[in-house]
Amino acid sequence: MIRNILIVVLTIGIAGTAYWGYQEHQEKNAILINAENNYQRAFHDLSYQMDVLHEKIGTALAMNSKKSLSPALADVWRITSDARGQVGQLPLTLLPFNKTEDFLTNIGNFSYKTAVRDLDKEPLSKNEYTLLKKMYSQSNDIRNELRKVQHLVLKNNLRWMDVELALSTGKENADNTIIDGFKTVDKRAKGYDEENLQDPTIVAFQKKDQNFDQIKGKTISKDEALALAKKFSGMNAVNESKVVENGKGAEYEFYSVNLDNGKGDGVSLDLTKKGGYPIWLINHRDIGTQKLSLNDAMTKANDFLRTHGYEKLEAAESMQYDTIGLFTYVTNQDGVRIYPESIKVKVALDNGQIIGFAANDYLRGHKNRKISKPKMTLKDARGYLNTNVKVMEDRLAIITNELGEDVLCYEFIGTMDNDTYRIYINADKGIEEKVEKLKNAEPIYEETI
Repeated sequence: MIRNILIVVLTIGIAGTAYWGYQEHQEKNAILINAENNYQRAFHDLSYQMDVLHEKIGTALAMNSKKSLSPALADVWRITSDARGQVGQLPLTLLPFNKTEDFLTNIGNFSYKTAVRDLDKEPLSKNEYTLLKKMYSQSNDIRNELRKVQHLVLKNNLRWMDVELALSTGKENADNTIIDGFKTVDKRAKGYDEENLQDPTIVAFQKKDQNFDQIKGKTISKDEALALAKKFSGMNAVNESKVVENGKGAEYEFYSVNLDNGKGDGVSLDLTKKGGYPIWLINHRDIGTQKLSLNDAMTKANDFLRTHGYEKLEAAESMQYDTIGLFTYVTNQDGVRIYPESIKVKVALDNGQIIGFAANDYLRGHKNRKISKPKMTLKDARGYLNTNVKVMEDRLAIITNELGEDVLCYEFIGTMDNDTYRIYINADKGIEEKVEKLKNAEPIYEETI
């Protein structure tokens, strides 16, 4: 009798395990199919975008009207952005494909800067027209290479999940049509990119990748990094600590430091090896009930920055998320806000402790600047605003435009209907460099159930 019961129990257990395994297998397959479909869509969209890009550049070459040329070039810029977006959705993070992205970026930068200028006063030069013809031919070669890969993918029913597996396991050197095809595309794009860099016209449109190259100071040791981390975080009673150097291939050299006081407080932060400047900090503790106002928290943030030697900073924005205050500071030089030099500080509203800090933009952008006098008056700049915008604040500011260039602008904070906007008008040319809609106060939803 007992034997029969055990057999029944074991049978039920095996059946249950088998059903559970089947369900897991089905769910795993569904996830893999969804990922594969997304990869296939991104790849075919990329091929399509390269077709459209080639056609748009060709259309722009045939145009003579300045009114038609500007929108056409703006379309070229938009298409290159879309194409780069599709590249970012493919499993190519472990496969170098940056030259193709650089090639698309160069086309986008050239077309954008050309599109936004007044082509009636400054039409396409002979060199720019020659460069556009060159890009037309190059884009045709790139799209043909992608079409070859697309043909083989469809013909042989190839899967992108196999590409991801090959890249993650380091077996990309094996026979893999997709990987080999993309390597060919990137190699051809690299040749074009190097060829274009010889052209002074395209060099003028290069967006420079800023790093921490301009920071000064001696290279610090791990022990010095630990001491600086304790001082900056305010956590001197440390129960456990760990300092790790950056890995190979990092854009800049830094130390990652983790501190634990053994009482529930844990802090993580990165510091540059050169000079020991804090890049970011996060305190992992739980935040209690709010006891400080946002204004009180800003005072704490001001004191923190001043204590650690950050000068000429001005609070440009303050926001509250639950029991945390978030403040953005920018450099103020001679009454001009320098937005590329920004620092973000998070303050806990239970006791005013600094629980977050980010200075990436500040370390990249901070430098001695010679600010030129604006060619346009404030009154003239206001004339370029939408007449429906009611201006509440105005000031001079330096921002980074779409091409990564620092430009002097008049900054206007204004309202229209129930929304608030930040608008930047170029102080020399009068064009709208950027328009931002500021976040409204979050509504409070009462529990209705």
